[in-house]
This record gives sequence, structure tokens and C-alpha cells, in this order.
Amino acid sequence: MRIVITAKSETVPPIAKEYAQKKVSKLSRFFENPQSVLAEVTLRSENETQIAEVTLRVGGLILRGEGKRPEMHASIDEAVARIERQFEKYRTRIQKRVQSPRASADGAAAPAAGAEEPEDQVVRTKRFVMRPMAVDEAIMQMEMLGHDFFVFANAETGNINVVYRRRDQGYGLIEPVV
Repeated sequence: MRIVITAKSETVPPIAKEYAQKKVSKLSRFFENPQSVLAEVTLRSENETQIAEVTLRVGGLILRGEGKRPEMHASIDEAVARIERQFEKYRTRIQKRVQSPRASADGAAAPAAGAEEPEDQVVRTKRFVMRPMAVDEAIMQMEMLGHDFFVFANAETGNINVVYRRRDQGYGLIEPVV
């Protein structure tokens, strides 16, 4: 596992970086090929709150955990625990798909063998015509609608993009590359 640790505050002690290295490296036990895993750890302080963000990238899977506590060690523990829970949820979902009974010949699903947890499902689908617009116009549309994100056709590139509101009160732009 390749681990990249970044401290965004001067107040982050070197021992916190060592602790993050130790805790995050233990996540390699979840992966068959840990060399293919990139772990990005960001440590920072905001006022009296210590924040640890851990992002794991392996193949197309991205797991992200964030911890906010008064002590950096506790923040790191919280972020790693969140990633462990996400991975277990992901692994359980994959196992259910592999073990799920196949549909019968008439297309109906075979009856379930027991009570299962409700699976995440799409409850609403929206279709709409997108007219090309500039990024600043898309931000204005997002604000007028009161949404946290907005999907639009970028007039400059012709591609589908997403603008979103960031936690730091700025905006982000997602430009997918296929």
C-alpha cells in the first residue's frame, strides 16, 4: 500500500503522521493486492478541532473516511473506522450479489431464503433537456434551485459537467474523463 500523508497545518505533530501511517497501513489486510492501493491522508487543525481525512483508491473503488475530534489520534481512529465500515458494507453487498439466487426462466426472481437487509435502490429518476451553459451560469442555476450540485452541459467543452457547493463555501467542478 502506498501511503501519502499531508499535513495542512503547522500544528500537526510528526508523531501524528507516524500514527496515521501505522493505522492506515493496517487497512492493507482488506485487499488481496495491497500494492495497488493508494492511501491519501490529510491531517489538519481548525480551531480546537483536529481533522483527519483518509481516502483509499483501489481500481475503481474509492473509500473515504473523515474524523473530527479534539485530539488528532482520535480523529485518525475515527477516519480509519469509517473506512473499515464502508469496506465491510461494500464486501457484504458484493457477497449478496454473488450468492443471490438467479432469476427463474419466466424472469421472476427466486424467493428469498430469509429476511434480508433492504438494498439501496433508486427511488426517483429525473430526465431533462440540457442546454449548454457556462460554469458561472450553472452555479447561478444551482443557487436559484437551492441544490448542493447541478448537472449541466458545458458550453465551452460540450461535455456533461457537475458543479457543487464545497464545505469551505467555495464551488467545485467535476469534469468526467472517459
